Amino acid sequence: MAEILTTELAPSPDISHLITEDNTPVDNFGSEKQQRLLTRVLYSSWTGADDSQKFLVAANVGVFPAIAQPPIVPDVFLSLDVGVAENWWEKKNRSYFVWEFGKPPEVVIEIISNREGNELGSKLRDYERMRVSYYVVFDPIQQLGGPILQIYQLQGTRYLPMTDTWLEQVGLGLTLWRGVFEDKQDVWLRWCDRNGNLIPTGTERADRADSQLRETESLLQQERRRAELLTERLRALGIDPEQLNG
Repeated sequence: MAEILTTELAPSPDISHLITEDNTPVDNFGSEKQQRLLTRVLYSSWTGADDSQKFLVAANVGVFPAIAQPPIVPDVFLSLDVGVAENWWEKKNRSYFVWEFGKPPEVVIEIISNREGNELGSKLRDYERMRVSYYVVFDPIQQLGGPILQIYQLQGTRYLPMTDTWLEQVGLGLTLWRGVFEDKQDVWLRWCDRNGNLIPTGTERADRADSQLRETESLLQQERRRAELLTERLRALGIDPEQLNG
């Protein structure tokens, strides 16, 4: 008789001692709005690189690389082919534990408002060791003295700066956009497609649909007015338009 082999799943590590949230408010208005713009737009208007891909995008959620290492809390992260667990209040599902999700996020974004985070030093190396594919530093008021937008891609074991803003492994791009979001005019970091077209917010999609509807109604009104003018001219010539239609 053939021997039946069985495998036992390794028990999940004890995480009872880990602090998944400390309830300390740290954001300013600008960073908070920018975070929401980067997260909400994907859930509103993006379905993944293949139009059916699962993904998780979050702001200010701890990413735990290993059980014995402290978490890193990026301003925004994006992870593909994963989703929030159904029982998301259970402790093992309340943060991004890399060993539970089986992979690090593909993209992390840091929004610079001061020089205390060491984003181009120790934090860059932390994400490098975690093997996050793309590391994005958005410095809207140029606290670091460099360009507003810097993107790094993992090549081997090291980050190299990118000259392009298209994230090939993710199927998304990033662009700087001057415009109004939630009544605030500023330069915002936005997701875009390969051609540089913005991934629209839910409000922008609704406004676009309303604009298209108004254009359609305007065209219909123009067509009706032309038909009325033609009818009037025919009658002025003694021609009955209804007989022509018959």
